[in-house]
Amino acid sequence: MRVLLFFDQTQAGAGGKERPDVKLAVEKGGIGSYHMFEGNLKEIEATVLATMYCGNGYFFNHEEEVKRKVVGLVKKLKADIVICGPCFDYRDYSEMSAILAQEIENQTESKAIVMCSKENNDVITKYKDDVSIVRMPKKGGTGLRDSFSNMAKVILAKSNNEPIKNYSLFIY
Repeated sequence: MRVLLFFDQTQAGAGGKERPDVKLAVEKGGIGSYHMFEGNLKEIEATVLATMYCGNGYFFNHEEEVKRKVVGLVKKLKADIVICGPCFDYRDYSEMSAILAQEIENQTESKAIVMCSKENNDVITKYKDDVSIVRMPKKGGTGLRDSFSNMAKVILAKSNNEPIKNYSLFIY
């Protein structure tokens, strides 16, 4: 299975909240937070082709450009699935991930998921009917390992075109 990741600047290791202007970039393979769930992806025979990332400020100031470039890369690399997250309880990252996941599912043949915590309720409520949003704890919360295992189950189910009822326990 061919996977692309989308991170914000923090999860990519390109800066923290003080760097919201990080431009859209792509690095080969998995970087940053990927190493937290690398084993879960290997278990389902998923290979990370590249990690895309940008700052939340950059995204919201250049939304159409970022969506166009991300969709273009997804098509070019023929990704089976795009993982947007883990977003934890970061609202801006959750929102930009949901926007991108929706765009990817609407404009490509690829699947996309978002992973965020319940603290992002407004984003979840707005996008959960259009995008698979995997449950996870907030930053520092308990259950992170289980949420990555559940993420892998959702990815596998979506890639096999299984009905939502087969993975509904793991999404909002």
